[in-house]
Amino acid sequence: MATLRQLEYFIAIADEGSFTRAATGLNITQPGLSHQFQALEKEVGGRLVERLPRGVRLTAAGRAMLPLARAAIADARRAMTAARRATGLASGDLQLATLYSISYGVLPKVLTVWRSRHPDMRITLFEHQHMNELAEAMGAGQADIAIGPPPPAWQGTVRYLGTEEFFLVTSADDPLVERVSGTSVRLADLAEREWVHFTPTSGLADVLDQACTAAGFRPRVAVRTQQAPFAANFAASGMGLSLVPGNNVPGDFTGRLFRPDPPIRRTLTAYTHSSPDSVTGAFLDLVAEECELIPAHVRASVDGTAPPE
Repeated sequence: MATLRQLEYFIAIADEGSFTRAATGLNITQPGLSHQFQALEKEVGGRLVERLPRGVRLTAAGRAMLPLARAAIADARRAMTAARRATGLASGDLQLATLYSISYGVLPKVLTVWRSRHPDMRITLFEHQHMNELAEAMGAGQADIAIGPPPPAWQGTVRYLGTEEFFLVTSADDPLVERVSGTSVRLADLAEREWVHFTPTSGLADVLDQACTAAGFRPRVAVRTQQAPFAANFAASGMGLSLVPGNNVPGDFTGRLFRPDPPIRRTLTAYTHSSPDSVTGAFLDLVAEECELIPAHVRASVDGTAPPE
C-alpha cells in the first residue's frame, strides 16, 4: 500500500516537473526521493512519469493518480486537524478556499475578528479565479471551508451568506455623470462604450460578458486585468467603464458608481464537505455575522445617504 509520504513525493515531482527540484523543495536527497518513488511505481505496477532530457512528464497512469493523491493528502491533513480539535486543542490550521474578489472584499474583516478570538489558529488561504475552479478544488479536498457562489448539487453543508451587488464604475468626469440624473444606468445604452474588462480565465469576465450579452451587445475591451480593485482604479482614471462587486470598491475611491439596469447580483455561500466540527462551525457562524457584502461607503455613494464617519 502506498504511504502518504510517497504520495507527497509524487505530487512534488508532478508539480515541479523534475526530481531535482522536487528533492530540493522537500529538503531530501535525490537518491532518497528516487528510491521512494520507485517503490510507489512498483506498488502501482507501472510508470507514473516519463523521464525526459529536461524533466519529467506524467504518464496516463500518473495523470489518473494525481488528483486522487492530492485528495488523499488533503483528507489526511483534515483528519489530523479534526483529531486535534476533538482533543480540545485550541491551535491548529483552518484551511479556506475562495475567489480573489471575495478574498479582497469580504475576508479581511472576517479574518481579523477570527484572529482576535483564536490567536493560535493558523489560516491557510487558497485563492481561485473562477467559481468552477473553486468548486473543483474544494471537491478534491483542498480546504475545510469554501466561500463563494453555491456550487450545483453540493453534497455537504451550505451556509447562505447573502447577495453581493455589482456596480458600474466610471471616472468622476465621465459623460454619464452629466447625462444621468439618478444612479441607475441601462446597460443597453452602453453598447458603444469601451470597458475595463477582466482576463478570460476570471469569473468576473463571465459576469461582465453575460450581462452585456443579455443587454444585446459585446463589450469593447480597452484593457484587461485580473483583479476587480485594479479594474475599479483603471475605470476611475478614465480608461473605460467597468463592472465590479461593490465590496471591491476602495474606501478612498475617486470615481463614480452607478447601478446597472437590470441589476447584477451574485449569491454567496460558505460550504464544507460534511457536518461542521466545532471550529468550522464557529467560523461559519462568524462569516455569516461579519461579512459585509455591500460596504457603507458604496451604499452612501449610490443611495445618496450620509457617508460613514
